[in-house]
Amino acid sequence: MVAAAPTPQELSDKLSLDSSILAEQFYYYTVVVMWLIHVGFMSYEAGASRRKNVMSTAMKNILTIAVVTPTFYYFGWWIYGCFNTGIIPFTPSKFVNSVHASEVAMANFCSTTYPWAANFGPNLTDHISGVFWAAFLLFSWTTASIMSGALIERVRLSAYLILAVILGSVIWILDASWGWSAYGFLNVRYGFHDSIAGLVVHGVAGAFTLGVLLNLGPRIGKYTRDGLARTFRPHNLHLTLMGLMLIFTGFYGFYAACLVIQSTTLPGWGNIYLNPTTLSAITFAITIGFAGGFTGGYFASRGDPFWTLSGGLAGVISVSAGADIYAPSLDYLIATFGGALAVYAGTAIEKKLRIDDAVGAVAVHGVAGFWSPLAVGLFAAGYPTGLNNVDTSLNGQLYAMMIFLPLGFFGGYIPAWILKKVNLLRVPPEVELEGLDMAEFQADFYPEFERPPEVLIQPDGTLVESAPILLEGYQELMRNGNAPARPVVRS
Repeated sequence: MVAAAPTPQELSDKLSLDSSILAEQFYYYTVVVMWLIHVGFMSYEAGASRRKNVMSTAMKNILTIAVVTPTFYYFGWWIYGCFNTGIIPFTPSKFVNSVHASEVAMANFCSTTYPWAANFGPNLTDHISGVFWAAFLLFSWTTASIMSGALIERVRLSAYLILAVILGSVIWILDASWGWSAYGFLNVRYGFHDSIAGLVVHGVAGAFTLGVLLNLGPRIGKYTRDGLARTFRPHNLHLTLMGLMLIFTGFYGFYAACLVIQSTTLPGWGNIYLNPTTLSAITFAITIGFAGGFTGGYFASRGDPFWTLSGGLAGVISVSAGADIYAPSLDYLIATFGGALAVYAGTAIEKKLRIDDAVGAVAVHGVAGFWSPLAVGLFAAGYPTGLNNVDTSLNGQLYAMMIFLPLGFFGGYIPAWILKKVNLLRVPPEVELEGLDMAEFQADFYPEFERPPEVLIQPDGTLVESAPILLEGYQELMRNGNAPARPVVRS
């Protein structure tokens, strides 16, 4: 008996299901690749820390996942779905021309982003909510990890985790709802364009980190009485550089997860604003962005290994906002400038502003993250963006930057200031001197090796071993303004 031919409706349903399953697989594997970003952050920060703080630094990255995941599930994702037109959610009809379609879409999205929504959980008819939520969740981990490295060796673990929740599950996703959504008011009204979240993720996280660092203060011995900056040598620079390379690998998944699969208007790939693009376009941007960033970082730092690789990261962040529209040659120029800019900014932050950013996160993520949308305003003005096809402009980009800078900075400064006032932000001096590993785990994680003397690099480039000092003597030296360069607790 010959089976009846499928009806057009059955064929359409089958095609729709196949497309949903392919989309599900695509986002699932972007999440898998993005995990390498967090493997990289853990290695990067652990290598940059001193030996006595290695395990506490690594655990901080692991616990980021433990606290940001549930908080993003319970309220972070809802913020993105419902607060896209302002702090108080009101109807998109004020900003979107296609009133009926946009209102229906937003009503549906808000009703399905609550953690108790029917599609959040085992649901055989839903092939997208879980994997798309997870992609955004890993962006949240990234924002917290950006902050994490800057604070190493002196922040309390509990304080860091509170700040990680605020940044990862509130601040960044709030700015994403305003400027990194098809219905965000900065996009549909002002044409703000930040296709791969250069400002939305990196810039805002950098501004948040700066606010925290101003309250946290420098590590003991970082600055001389004359205000000159000393350099703390990483305990394992190779591990730090390997961590950066893992982050770079994960960025390919990060870029891909920033695209959406469109089945209407123009079938194919679209950016977060639903403008058409391709995976090919962003592959050019990310690969050439790394190359340009390495170039700028290398020459600006005169070949310093850490800043050469960090320049690569700054380079790819620099092209993120316009990754879907730049020509490859423009990618290279913008990234090269961004890589060099991060080096100069990092040096100024450390030596002129005397802010102890242990891994240069404010420069690499913050400064390059704000340069990224500015470059779009300078080089891609006139490109139509979003549902209303509003022309991208320098004014629109600057307007978003002026909103996101105080949102990020004060979002970090205020809670850090409160934690500082209640003496919960920073570890006690004796803990910092002895090392966080011994204080938190009562263990030396390198028992087979004799603990070497700590070495610092003086402002003139000479290497000096820090003299051991009793803790009680340290307090007196601090009062006299004559603290040693790198004091160590002697048992």
